[in-house]
Amino acid sequence: MSYFRDVRPVFQRHCHGCHQPAKSGGEYVMTNFDRLLVGGESEEKAIVAGSVDESALIHLITPVDGEADMPKDAKPLSDAEIETITKWIAEGAPNDSPASTPRYDAEHPPEYVSPPVLTSLDFSPDGKYLAVSGYHEVLIYRTDDWQLESRLIGLSERIESAEFSPTGDQLAVTGGSPGRLGEVQLWNFAERALVYSRAVGYDTTYGASWSPDGKLLAFGCPDNTIRAISVESGEEVLFNGAHSNWVLDTVFSVKGDHLISVSRDRSMKLINVPTQRFVDNVTSITPGALKGGLNAVDRHPTKDEVLSGGADGTPRIYRIFREKARKIGDDFNLIRAFPVMPGRIFDVAFNKDGQRFVSGSSLNGAGQVSVFQAGDGKQVSKTPVADGGIYAVTYDPQNRWVAAGGFSGTVFIINPEDGSIVHEFITIPPPSN
Repeated sequence: MSYFRDVRPVFQRHCHGCHQPAKSGGEYVMTNFDRLLVGGESEEKAIVAGSVDESALIHLITPVDGEADMPKDAKPLSDAEIETITKWIAEGAPNDSPASTPRYDAEHPPEYVSPPVLTSLDFSPDGKYLAVSGYHEVLIYRTDDWQLESRLIGLSERIESAEFSPTGDQLAVTGGSPGRLGEVQLWNFAERALVYSRAVGYDTTYGASWSPDGKLLAFGCPDNTIRAISVESGEEVLFNGAHSNWVLDTVFSVKGDHLISVSRDRSMKLINVPTQRFVDNVTSITPGALKGGLNAVDRHPTKDEVLSGGADGTPRIYRIFREKARKIGDDFNLIRAFPVMPGRIFDVAFNKDGQRFVSGSSLNGAGQVSVFQAGDGKQVSKTPVADGGIYAVTYDPQNRWVAAGGFSGTVFIINPEDGSIVHEFITIPPPSN
């Protein structure tokens, strides 16, 4: 029985969310092999190689009358999963993990030899902080001096989205380890502390979005599903498989009773949240109407209108709810298509009042950041970026700047009025002591 191939995935799915350096429930860390064996605050050895009866972990995960002590407040492991762990311990609990599987935490943070590719940027609602995706972490920068303020280090190798809650007191993170683990993290931003981590599937998760009341958190998955969890409990409350390809971004309606998602399948779907049911295709379903997948979506701050961008390089604003019956070939929900940008659009974002938006694109190793008037389609400013595509953009809530980043690992702070770059910095944290 292989620890790395058979046992570790079970722990990833059920245990690592509560037993990792950022949140070590019962002072038990299961992401480090040596600490996995030792156990936690009970001082009982969790795993005794070759002795199932002496291994406290087995007693904790074995159900009695249908309930087990661990995982806490969750369904017990399946009989097959318990048998896998039991057999591995009986065989001597060998560690066959590859040597090149480092683990990171606050005391042992990632050290960079080159800047990370930036896939997510988000200003806090008060404009005081900028959350930037890194490797195994989210980097928090102050906006008064653009200095690194803190590092939120978790399990996910890749961070695909990091989004502040409507009040700014929490931060949601989606990502994972490609081909192995999808994860959703919830952070208490005031304390810079992990509240919980939830394993989701076997590949990275995308496009986190908060319901307007801050009670639900939605995201997309590469298994073609749209999901949402309760922020309070972390339990899944919505699951829908209407898409036929990876779901890359999500956003809630103004009232929070509908969820909008975009996908590589060239469609934007409308989902009823209470019933979890598919309602409509917001975009046209006519073949060729959209020339490629959609990567990003954002909602107008006060209207049920959504902005999208994708492979054809054209930003578009749609009304969410259909006002007349669909006819074959129509694109009735389309309100406005904007001037095409070079290459593919990877991210879009409205400003706080919805009068403008920013869009970022990439073509042949170069990028562009464009600011548009939402009402009349006028391009306000354009910023070419020569050294790498732009994969993430966000609008400062006070309309002072837009921030953009991508392949080069550089964050560009841009004046939205004229497109000038007023500041830039490379996201490489200083080496740890």
